[in-house]
Order: sequence, then structure tokens, then C-alpha cells
Amino acid sequence: MRKWNGWGDESTDFPANPGVQSFLKQVMGESRPLPDATYESVLASVPVSRLPAHPLVSTRADIRLLHARGQSLPDWLALRSGAIGLFPDGVAEPESGADVRTLLDFAHTHDLVVIPYGGGTSVAGHITPLADRRPVLTLSLAKMNKLLALDVESQIATIGAGANGPQVEALLNAEGYTLGHFPQSFELSTLGGWVVTRSSGQQSMRYGRIEQIFAGGTLETLQGTLDIPTFPASSAGPDLREIVLGSEGRIGVLTEVKVRITRLPEHEEFHVFFMPGWDAASSAIRELAQRKLPFSMLRLSNAEETRTQLILAGHAKSLALLDRMLRIRGAGDGRCMMTVGLTGSKATVKFALRELKKAIKPYGAVGTGQLLGRKWAANRFKAPYLRESLWQLGYAIDTLETAVDWPKVTPTINAIEAALREGLQAEGEKVLVFTHLSHLYAQGSSIYTTYAYRAGPDYARTLAHWEKLKRAASDVIVRMGGTISHQHGVGRDHAPYLPAEKGELGMSALRALCHHFDPDGRLNPGKLLLEPVQDKENH
Repeated sequence: MRKWNGWGDESTDFPANPGVQSFLKQVMGESRPLPDATYESVLASVPVSRLPAHPLVSTRADIRLLHARGQSLPDWLALRSGAIGLFPDGVAEPESGADVRTLLDFAHTHDLVVIPYGGGTSVAGHITPLADRRPVLTLSLAKMNKLLALDVESQIATIGAGANGPQVEALLNAEGYTLGHFPQSFELSTLGGWVVTRSSGQQSMRYGRIEQIFAGGTLETLQGTLDIPTFPASSAGPDLREIVLGSEGRIGVLTEVKVRITRLPEHEEFHVFFMPGWDAASSAIRELAQRKLPFSMLRLSNAEETRTQLILAGHAKSLALLDRMLRIRGAGDGRCMMTVGLTGSKATVKFALRELKKAIKPYGAVGTGQLLGRKWAANRFKAPYLRESLWQLGYAIDTLETAVDWPKVTPTINAIEAALREGLQAEGEKVLVFTHLSHLYAQGSSIYTTYAYRAGPDYARTLAHWEKLKRAASDVIVRMGGTISHQHGVGRDHAPYLPAEKGELGMSALRALCHHFDPDGRLNPGKLLLEPVQDKENH
């Protein structure tokens, strides 16, 4: 059973070990959790639907509640407090492209807003209804999750856009293939959602980001059906796939996705190394990325994240032995943890590991074998559950990410962390901040920062603290020339910062594109672009 007010399945958790509470208290001070609203009280607050009856649409209060919010921290606070705000007036679960067309016609006839919904994992406000005079129809693609075609010669699979990560892999693994796209939200997020938010999986060095995987598909729009054929490559004008990638439901509903797949690998290993400090670690990992060795993943935690992750892992006696060994070998307090994925044939993995060790030896790397790597792989999709365990201790936790070229990586990390660490000084609050490089390129790297702070005395002030921190960090990202989102899309939360990245002419082009497909602003209005939604006076 999926949690109604948090992340994931009710039967899964990621409990904090006994040392975590004392660590958080030491860094940020003692805290108390805010009271959670009950499911019954929130369900009772769902208003009467404004939708006319339709056989494909449910107006049940419980279904509308489950589709009312995503997984951003503001969404989390709304769900935990019970102050949801707006609810969708109905939820449809089409089973085919024809059903989607029927529902879009229904929305046009009755002047509805349509919010496409994948796995509900958005951390940027993609699926939250906004103030609008028009009724809201949320269109869930959960039932469109089948393998529709498999071309083994071309290694192209056609899959329903609503298939979530485990479903995609189960469908392909049964045929001897993998998509290889493993974002942290893999458990719940969907193939269509990955495409329209330009997702990046943890092993993108081998399998590619979603833009390398996405080969074509079908988009149902208010102007008709857009079929995008597959080609190995084409120079025939602008690529229509690019108007779908990152479109966030603004131009249509992606129903079928054609993807480039890969045969299941023969062998896979994850290794953990510790570097003596950030300068050596960042230089080493840049060299590895630019040499283009056959890794599936490179991940580098800075010293604060390394320290925090080891505390979260628990097992104090084992960690004391690890600490002693690392210090003897030159990796002391400033140590940084590097996790490496090696995937492919046994010969390829053996070659990559040999070259890896040779490349990082001059930087003082200390290898620890596969034990820590196996533990990371076993828990790779559990990190989102940490928000629940920290919340129960009275702390809020969130993440943000960007990407910059190599000369800007370290200055950008320092600036983001300083903005967050100092962001609540006026309120007398301390913020725990740490960062890792999660996706590496020859040109530069993504930067993924996690921050935690004490819950305020009430939900309003807890949200106000998040808003202040988010704004401070986003302003830094723009000032440093980073993208406002490397892997989580724009939604509502990042939309104010998009013009700095795209420029006035670029924003005009995006607005024109959305208007061409959706002149009435019916599809997910107010997301991606900050144009005003329609109020009672402005239709």
C-alpha cells in the first residue's frame, strides 16, 4: 500500500540508527516533530467535485487525495499538515491512446485543466493544481504500462508511458534486456515522466541519460496525435524528440515511448575508494570522466557527505576499524568517498577496474573492495525514505541539484553550501549541508546537494524556512552560471529561474511552442513557464 502522505510503500522504511539523533542534535540542536494530520481529517476536507460525470473519470475523495501532491518538500509539508490547498476534481486512468484522446476532448468541451500524472514523484511542483477558475482533471497513466513491441534487431522497445521503473525492468529483463535507467525515484517514477522531465539514471555513463535512450513515441495533443518515428540518426531539420523531452505535459500527453535498450550485462560490481581530500578527489574523478573509461557510474561525496553517510550507515565498531585503516593510509578527516560502478562483460569489468586503480593511485586513493559498494547498491533506492525517519526526529530534509563545467564545480559547491549553511542565521538556526557529484561528463559534472534543518514551531514557519533556503541556493546557481535543474525538471519551483538560462528569445520560443499545441493553456498551466493561470476575471 502506497503512503498517502509520504514517500513509497508503507511496508518499507529507512530507520535512523541510534547515533543519528545525537549527530543531528549536535549539528542543529534538539528538535521536536510537528504533529501530522490524520488521513480521516484530510479526506474529509476534499471538496465536492466540479466535474460532470464521465465513465473514465473517478471523483472519489480518496483517489483525488492520493493524486493531489507530489514529493517536493512543500508537498510533504502540505500532506503532513493536512493543508493540501487545491485538489484535482477528478482522476482518470486511461488504458490506451484512444482513451487519452477521449479525455482531452472531454477537457476541451467542458473547459477543464489537465494535469498528466506519472508516478507522483515530482520534487519541483509539476503535478500540484494551481489556483484556476477551471475544474482540474488529473490524468494518471498508471494502467498504460505494457510492453507494446520489441524490435530485437534494432534493440528498440515500445512501452506504455505509465510503466514505472520496476515494471520497465521486469518487462525487458524477461526478454534478456535492460533499459538501465535507475534514478533514485526508480521504485515509483515512470518512463513517460523520465522523458518529459529529462531524467538521469544513476548509471548514465553506460546507458545514457533519458535523451540518449528516448528514440521516439506517440504524443496525444489537443491539436491531434503526434507520432515520432525512430531513426538511428537524422539531419532532417530540428529533432521532434527535443520538443517532447522536458515538455512537462505542456504540449501533450506522452502515451507510448520507444526506447533504445541494451542486453543484460554479464557482470556488475560497485567499488568504494576513499581519497585524502577534495582537491585530489575532484581532480581524479575529472580525469576518469575525461578518459572515457567503461564505467557505468562515478560518484564522489565531499568530506561532509562522506562523514554523514558513514554515520547514517551505523555499525560503530566496523566504522571505527575502517576509520583507523584509512587514517593509517593517509585518508583522515577530509576524506572523500568515491563510488564506482563497473558493468559489462567480465573482461570489460576487469579491464576497467585495472585502469581505474592505475589512474587514481597517484591521487592517494585507498580502496575498500566491494563490501561498501554492495551496501550502496542494496540501499540505492531507499534514500527518499530517510525523509520520514528524520521527520519523526523533528528535522526537514531536502535536495537540490545543478550542473556546471569543470572550472566552476568547486566554486559552485562552495557557494551553494555557504548560502544554505548561512541561510537561516537570522532565525538563529543551523543547517546541515553536504554534496556529491552524481553524474560525470568530460565537460563538467552535476552537483547534488542535500540539506537538513530543524522543523519550525509550526508548519508555516517550516515552509518559510524552506522557501528562504531554496531561494538563496537557486540565486547562487543562477549567479554561478549553472542549470537550474540537471535531472528534476522545472515544474513550478524552478520556473522563476528558467529565463536566466534560456534568455528572452528562448523563452519566447518556448511560449510560442506551448501556445501552438495548447492555445487555451489547458495542459498543466503554470508549470515550466510562469504565465498566469486563468482566474475568475480572466478567461
